[in-house]
Amino acid sequence: MTGGFGERVRAVLDARGPLCVGIDPHEALLASWGLAADAAGVREFGLRTVEAAAERVGIVKPQVSFFERYGSAGFAALEDVLGAARDAGLIVIGDAKRGDIGSTMDAYAAAWLTPGSPLEVDALTVNPFLGVGALDGAFGLAAAHDKGLFVLASTSNPEATGLQRSTSAGGSTVSAEVVAEVSARNAETVAAGEWGGFGFVIGATVEWTDAGLSAFSPVAPILAPGFGAQGASPSDLTSRFAGMSPAVIASESRSILSAGPDGLAAAIDARVAEYSEALLG
Repeated sequence: MTGGFGERVRAVLDARGPLCVGIDPHEALLASWGLAADAAGVREFGLRTVEAAAERVGIVKPQVSFFERYGSAGFAALEDVLGAARDAGLIVIGDAKRGDIGSTMDAYAAAWLTPGSPLEVDALTVNPFLGVGALDGAFGLAAAHDKGLFVLASTSNPEATGLQRSTSAGGSTVSAEVVAEVSARNAETVAAGEWGGFGFVIGATVEWTDAGLSAFSPVAPILAPGFGAQGASPSDLTSRFAGMSPAVIASESRSILSAGPDGLAAAIDARVAEYSEALLG
């Protein structure tokens, strides 16, 4: 496979910069936007965010849980938001962190990665901690349809440290072994010099040395939550990710969404400019 999801992300990052706008309709944000905490509210929130993001950034990331909490009506709202984002030409990352085994994982993959599915996204976040091999069905379906996966590798929440930084007999951390296994799959599916379509979730506040991480090949997109409200700033992008920084998707949610519907576009523009300045050094 050539010219797949990794190359799409590469082109978008070159054209639009690293900022990814998260679509996270927390109940408090809904209230501050003057929206009800219901399916109609999250639908309106999502559609307004997509409208502001279009032509300003290249990537959006709806957090599925904030729609799922409203049941079938919430999922219907999410379907509308996903459709609007695709129609706007945005790369859509479904932040669902799915992870299971066998036919169950295959069904999750089919729901999110099948072209024409009501929940179709360009890429899905997945959890490898039942074993990277348990995601085989998702890897296969993503590759078949030029879709992407973002595999949790090293997250910044303190509860994850004990598991993700534990070491194997060979001395590698769990996080590093996840990256190595997924990178091997990327090497099998892309041509030399191309970016892999199976990316990683690595928190923007993670110390790579502490996590046992180092630069990897083939290059693949890095979805980096933790910018904005969680403490990382645009200036941290190059210092934290060093030579891998061109592959970073900097995800921000509350720091932008808190500007409200009337200030959202200006907040996105301002943050895009900050990332541009940071990358120029």
